[in-house]
Amino acid sequence: MKARIVSLCIFLLCIPAICVAGVVFFRDRAVSFASTGVVLLMLAGYFYVYEKKNSQAWELVIVALMSALSVLGRIVFAFLPSLKPCSAIIILTAVYYGRETGFMVGAFTALVSNFYFGQGGWTPFQMLAWGLTGYFAGMLGKWLSKNKILLLIYSALIGVFFSLLMDIYTCLWMDGKVIVSRYIVQVSSAARVTVSYAVSNIIFTGLFMQPFGRVFKRLCIKYGIGTYTTEAAASERTEVK
Repeated sequence: MKARIVSLCIFLLCIPAICVAGVVFFRDRAVSFASTGVVLLMLAGYFYVYEKKNSQAWELVIVALMSALSVLGRIVFAFLPSLKPCSAIIILTAVYYGRETGFMVGAFTALVSNFYFGQGGWTPFQMLAWGLTGYFAGMLGKWLSKNKILLLIYSALIGVFFSLLMDIYTCLWMDGKVIVSRYIVQVSSAARVTVSYAVSNIIFTGLFMQPFGRVFKRLCIKYGIGTYTTEAAASERTEVK
């Protein structure tokens, strides 16, 4: 309860304060400063709530393991900038282990991998984008786990979402604010990259959904963890034992 109150204070008090500070002290870069500050505070609030809740050991293990695997996948495919398995790994983790686990894996993927690719103002936005990739997948998990076509559609759409969110950061970095006409131009010029993200997510999700799904289901059923608690899980329990 205390963690929830602190998190609420961050959103209701600290975020408006950041916006006011941006206007008072940074003037021409006010929007850029405020936007980055808001993203950081959103991440801080979520991390605080997650850290204060009574997380079970399996949650921490899954977050650490899948974050490491996602980071490794990003580094291995460094020679192909728009082709990465990260989103697919984050999505599948969230589908079977919930939105909180998915968010943490997504956020840590950006934070840790950028120690290799380079840290900068883009890191908080990548953390938020990949975190939300996992969070939304966890919210829709009970439908995505049953329908492969729906899972692939989600993977493609979240690739577009990731690109559009990062285009906002690009506009903030260039102009200090979001100019609609400049944003439209930026989105248009990055259309090839956006399509690459969507196609990449479809490819890797299609490749991983079977082996990852089989392992994740087995762990969920055998050890009673995760969110895979449908009637299908109950019918498979005897096969796992």
